[in-house]
Amino acid sequence: MARFSTVYSNFTDNSNQMNADIKPNIGISCGDLNGIGIELIIKAFSDLRLLEQCTPVIFASNKVINFYRKSVPEINFNYQSTKELNRLSNKHVNVFNCWEEEVAITPGQLNETGGSYAIKSLRAGVDALKQNQIQGLVTAPIHKKNIQSAEFDFTGHTPFLKKFFNANDVVMLLCSENFRVALVTEHVPVKEITQHITREIILSKLNILNYSLVKDFGIEKPKIAVLGLNPHAGDEGLIGKEEEEIIRPAIKEAKQTMIVTGPFSADAFFARRYYERFDAVLAMYHDQGLIPFKALAIGEGVNFTAGLPVVRTSPDHGTAFDIAGKNKADASSFLAATFECIDIISRRNGFEESRKNPLRKMTSEVLANAEDEKIEEQ
Repeated sequence: MARFSTVYSNFTDNSNQMNADIKPNIGISCGDLNGIGIELIIKAFSDLRLLEQCTPVIFASNKVINFYRKSVPEINFNYQSTKELNRLSNKHVNVFNCWEEEVAITPGQLNETGGSYAIKSLRAGVDALKQNQIQGLVTAPIHKKNIQSAEFDFTGHTPFLKKFFNANDVVMLLCSENFRVALVTEHVPVKEITQHITREIILSKLNILNYSLVKDFGIEKPKIAVLGLNPHAGDEGLIGKEEEEIIRPAIKEAKQTMIVTGPFSADAFFARRYYERFDAVLAMYHDQGLIPFKALAIGEGVNFTAGLPVVRTSPDHGTAFDIAGKNKADASSFLAATFECIDIISRRNGFEESRKNPLRKMTSEVLANAEDEKIEEQ
């Protein structure tokens, strides 16, 4: 919570503000009941300035919210309870009761209860999102082990959302202001990574990433960097063949429709701060992208699922069972995820409007081309 003012001011300085009559309904799934999710939600939405930007809808139950409210006694958190999404108050935090029964809450413990109710909350949230009762969804952390069941056979939010919204492909995209890292593979065992590194998959991820940078982040002509798979990006085939046989050909093909460069050696790319020259970087696997991202984002990173027809964000961390229920959780990343969700909705609306208005689109392209010519002259 210590960095709230910084996160909030960054958002208000850099985003298009929405006035009260068009502010979006933002759904919040509660995550694992025994993790830090609900504590984060209470801390984040206790600041009433958020109500100027959105109408929050927490998918949980009054009893669970009240349980965790006692663990943060210094925070004044108020809400309105509802069972009807068409009767939300845009002046209050709304709690949509997904269940009425008593639930045994045991902060810090990994058990079936925490996982099963996390899925109840998530399913209520995505149903509301699909029906446009909410315009965006922020998901609190779940644990990949205790969510597994016959009805939820996924390694996390991203593959579940991909299937639920019938997307051909999606991209896990980590964001922190102008620093963005996307992944080719997500939660895949290291020994299986190479099976998922193909020209077709890389091209699919690049196309989704490029379009998302335009549509969701308002970048006219995105510049994308691609990392290699092997140390030193393969050293021209001496340390692995994937760069020469798969990654370079994919980049060459992608260059026909977008600005993309690589493959870069991952260690040098981040050590020399090359990422500052690009709008996004595509990493080949989870730790290659997320270790440097989390080290550089300083606790304010956001996980965004690019490629969906809806907007979903989340904080860039997990359930943190070790501090659950102890009033130690920092809400900075959760706040950033909420603000980014609101901002992406606004940018998407602007993008759709520009597509309807040919003159506005043409003016935008003329300005962008003039800027490119100015850079070339320099």
